[in-house]
Amino acid sequence: MVSWLILAIYSDISDKIMLEKKLKQRIINRFKTHDKDTGSSQVQIAILTEEIKQLTEHLSRHKHDHSSRRGLLRKVSERRKLLKYLQKEDEKAFKELVIKLKLRIGKKMVAEEEEKERKEQEELDAIKKKVEEQEKLEAVANQNAG
Repeated sequence: MVSWLILAIYSDISDKIMLEKKLKQRIINRFKTHDKDTGSSQVQIAILTEEIKQLTEHLSRHKHDHSSRRGLLRKVSERRKLLKYLQKEDEKAFKELVIKLKLRIGKKMVAEEEEKERKEQEELDAIKKKVEEQEKLEAVANQNAG
């Protein structure tokens, strides 16, 4: 009786936490970048996103399942690393994936990148302004000396 109960609990948890083969294959087919693609960043991110959704659902019912919570945090961290890599390597693919998966973290990463670019542009503009002022001062000094 006990072994049956343990088996029933284990199969219930493993069914919920692990992706079914059919679902995983559908995700791969939807996000693959070429015919034989099974491991590109886009596919890995999509699979991790589905696993994260399932783990989140599981944890909403089982609040004290700390080992699954740890696994969830690991998957979120791995997805964030892959997203950062994809953003750096292929901005267009990154934005398309964020839209397809409706990821908030991706939107946040885009906003942070835009903010960083804006600050860099402001710094460049400030440097240009200082150089122009310096050139004007030198021109005035040359006129007064001449």
